[in-house]
Amino acid sequence: MLSRGDLTDGEWAVLEPLLPRSDNRCGRWRDHRQVINGIIHRLSTGCQWRKLPKHFGPWQTIHKRHARWSADGTWERLLQHVQAVADAAGDIDWNINVDSTSIRAHQHAAGAPTDPPPAPPHASKGALQKSVHLRAHMLRRLFLEEAEPAGEVLGRSRGGLTTKNHLAADGRCRPLSLVLTPRQRADCTQFEAVMDKIRVPRLGAGRPRRLPDSVGADKAYSNSLIRNYLRRRGIRHVIPEKSDSRTARWHRGSDGGRPPGFDKTRYKARNTVERAINKIKQFRAVATRYDKRRHVYLGTVIAAALLIWLRS
Repeated sequence: MLSRGDLTDGEWAVLEPLLPRSDNRCGRWRDHRQVINGIIHRLSTGCQWRKLPKHFGPWQTIHKRHARWSADGTWERLLQHVQAVADAAGDIDWNINVDSTSIRAHQHAAGAPTDPPPAPPHASKGALQKSVHLRAHMLRRLFLEEAEPAGEVLGRSRGGLTTKNHLAADGRCRPLSLVLTPRQRADCTQFEAVMDKIRVPRLGAGRPRRLPDSVGADKAYSNSLIRNYLRRRGIRHVIPEKSDSRTARWHRGSDGGRPPGFDKTRYKARNTVERAINKIKQFRAVATRYDKRRHVYLGTVIAAALLIWLRS
């Protein structure tokens, strides 16, 4: 029995060679295609894991595999491979645009347990064994958090708990990189992180492509740090100047320097990132955050971006 939105044979042919294989020591895994179809159903509907239809298999299996692939980077590797195939075919428009969107978090997304302190030296043998497991758990969390802000990226706003999704999109409205932060983080503070996340591997020999042809952004990214960052990398950019910056430069006279260049025609293409945000928010599990853990929700967003690339 097939559900609406399941993987087609062509999409499965792209993903199947890249998926991890099961070994005989841990038993045979449930069919990856069936599990991914269950994850797609949850992405589209935003339903609870335990409410998944029975024909996808046990909901515990689907949830655990999604959480595992979110933690070990499997979703990210799949996305990078699909991007690499598109880049090899010349299908990526490298005139990219950067923006962010706020994601309302459901009340069930709050309350993730924090790491308890390690056991004291005089603890019993069972407590010491528990302490070893806790230390391993803490190291695993440090590995997951080394490139991301601390915590579960839940910020307070007037609407309640909120997560902000910063992303860069290519000229065909597809996400190239994603960064999650709490709602109160300003857009301009995450610009370099979003740019550094762009990494499209080559199918053959060669380094991954990291530099776009040009970058477009709105006034939220208009500051000297971002402009200097783009100039050092030799990236053309179209970012409108803020009125207060224009006034300050005018008052300084010749010491204020020349105004930054601005291409009105290129700036009109900035709507591609807005359309990419609209595409990714069509997935209800992305438009509203239900996942407690940051890395699981990031895996949910990357899985949605992967489907956008597969079906574009």
